[in-house]
Amino acid sequence: MHVPVLTDEVVHSMAPAPGAVLVDGTLGGGGHTRALAERVAPGGTVIALDRDPAAVEAGRDALAHLPVVTAHGSFADLPEVLAELGFAEVDGVLLDLGLSSDQLADPQRGFSFDADGPLDLRFDPTAGEPAWRLLDRLRAEHLADLIYHYGEERYSRRIARAVVERRQQRRPVRTSADLAALVRRCIPRRGRGERIDPATRTFQALRIAVNDELKALEVALRRVPACLREGGRLAVISFHSLEDRRVKTAFRDDPRWHALTKRPIRPTEDETGRNPRARSAKLRVAERRLPPLEFTL
Repeated sequence: MHVPVLTDEVVHSMAPAPGAVLVDGTLGGGGHTRALAERVAPGGTVIALDRDPAAVEAGRDALAHLPVVTAHGSFADLPEVLAELGFAEVDGVLLDLGLSSDQLADPQRGFSFDADGPLDLRFDPTAGEPAWRLLDRLRAEHLADLIYHYGEERYSRRIARAVVERRQQRRPVRTSADLAALVRRCIPRRGRGERIDPATRTFQALRIAVNDELKALEVALRRVPACLREGGRLAVISFHSLEDRRVKTAFRDDPRWHALTKRPIRPTEDETGRNPRARSAKLRVAERRLPPLEFTL
C-alpha cells in the first residue's frame, strides 16, 4: 500500500481551509490528495492530476466520496488543465516528485529493480519511448553521459560499455531485472553498510530521461505562479539533488516567489523508520507574491 511522505508537514505548510481550491499535481497513490480534500470541505475542491492514466483511474474510484476532480496530464501543463476544468486561479499547488508504491509494484512498468518485466519506466505508457528502446539506440558515450548527469553515477562509462557489449552480442537488455543485474556487476561492492541498491542511480537516470522529468519541473516552476492567487503556496517534495537544486534556485531567483523554507523540511526519524522510502524526501514551500513595481522617470 502506498504511504505518502511528509503528509503532516504538507498539510501544515499548505494550510488547507474549507472552501479552498488546491491542486495535487502528482496524484500517485492518492494519500496527499485525500489529506487535503478532507480539509477543504465544505465548499472546496482538490484538483488531482497525474501523467499515469492508471493512477488517475484508481484515484477517481478511491476518492469518489471526497471533493476531488481528477485529470490525466502533466503539472507542466497546469494552466491548460485548469482552463479546461473552468478554474482561473487556485489557492495552492503540491508537487510530489516521487514514485508511488503502485507503480513500483507493477512488474509491467519496470520501476522495480527485481521485476522480471519490460524495462519501460514511463509514467504514461501511451506516450514516448520505453527505456529499453533508449538503451538500444544510444551510443556508449551518450548513454554514459546520460547516466552520469541524471543519475550522478561515477561508474556510468563502465555501465554504458556493458550495455553496448550486450547489444553487439545480440543479447540486448530488455527487462528491469536484467539491467539491475548488469549494473550490479559493473559497480564494486561497498560492504554491508550500503543503504541503496547499486542500480538505483542508473534507473533514476533512465527514468528522468524517458519522462523528461527535469524539463517538466523547470516548466512548472515558471508557469505555476500564474495559476496561484496572491498569497497562494507551492509545496514541492523532491527526492534527489537534481530536483531540489532546481526548486531552491527558482524560489530564490524568481521575484514571484517568496520562499517560506530557508532549508528543506526533512522526514522525522519516526517517519523514516515506518517508511524507509521517505529518507531522501525534501519539502520546500514558497508563497506567490506580486513582483515589486518598477518606476521609470
